[in-house]
Amino acid sequence: MTQRERQLLNWIEENPLISQQELAEKAGITRSSVAVHISNLMKKGCIAGKGYIVRTEPYAAVVGGVNMDIGGWPSESPVAHDSNPGRVRMSLGGVGRNIAHNMALLGMDVRLLTVFGDDLNAQKIAASCAELGIDVSHAPFLSGEHTSTYLFITDERGDMALAVSDMDIYQHLTPQFLAQRQKLLDGAQVVVADTNPPAQTLQYLAEHCAAPIFCDPVSTAKAEKIRPILGKLHTLKPNRIEAELFSGVKFTDEASLRLAAKTLLETGLRRVFISLGSDGVFAADHEGSVHLPVIPGTMVNTTGCGDAFMAAITWAYLQGTNLEGTARLGLAASSIAMESGETINPAMREEELLRRAKTGETA
Repeated sequence: MTQRERQLLNWIEENPLISQQELAEKAGITRSSVAVHISNLMKKGCIAGKGYIVRTEPYAAVVGGVNMDIGGWPSESPVAHDSNPGRVRMSLGGVGRNIAHNMALLGMDVRLLTVFGDDLNAQKIAASCAELGIDVSHAPFLSGEHTSTYLFITDERGDMALAVSDMDIYQHLTPQFLAQRQKLLDGAQVVVADTNPPAQTLQYLAEHCAAPIFCDPVSTAKAEKIRPILGKLHTLKPNRIEAELFSGVKFTDEASLRLAAKTLLETGLRRVFISLGSDGVFAADHEGSVHLPVIPGTMVNTTGCGDAFMAAITWAYLQGTNLEGTARLGLAASSIAMESGETINPAMREEELLRRAKTGETA
């Protein structure tokens, strides 16, 4: 489905009796063009018969950030206050976008709620989402704003030397922003959120979203935004440091892991998946817990492993998978993700995910 078709379908869902002329005026196109789009939507099975009877397929909503990442890698030890030869690359990022990308590769219908600037970066990210089938028709392009951008420079060893994050645009992800899209949230089977939106927006989401909410804390600084609403979330995916922060329990052994998970679940959380890096994952719900080792893979880049893990456990939830099976699928997704030099591995597919989770082996 094209972005224009999605836009028209959204308006039709809001008002099934809207005329083609009204749609043309809203879209800024001719009535005959609208008629062609309506015909295509009917052929695709999205609209059944006259009166625009809309068939809505199950979908997931992602609330969070999109970034343009710009990285610089000096060829030699960098010299301050000077120009340094090396490599500069741009890539699409943002926790919300990365999770949505992985979900789309797994065959999920994904609606991404975010905000764009009115720059070339926004156009590039939106075009990529359209190619992937990620619906961004509810994400506005804000005049005079800059799309979230992350700039970093490494040293000669590849370790970060300096970074600048320009993410002020996320202040436009307000409670009002979500309220205007309440119908979309109400229709989702599951909502995945990162912590880039303001705290009050995440609180609104927790209080007004009927669907189960899966949350990625992103970082220790941003994680504090969700501390007051932990009990209203369904699933939390913290790393070791974030889990210690939320629970107040220092990890020293298996018993401390169980205590930390128990403390988190007592807030009202339904499930928690604590990422332990090379030590695997500790998963727990109100029925029990499991500690699983990592699934081996050829390590090329670990940047997108957490985003892949979140996408996989969301997919597993919609399949009705139990706690251990869900944790294995998350580990399998991380194993696939780290084998690519890019943040998102295009090899992320349902068949490979299931095979790797079952066998614990790479291809």
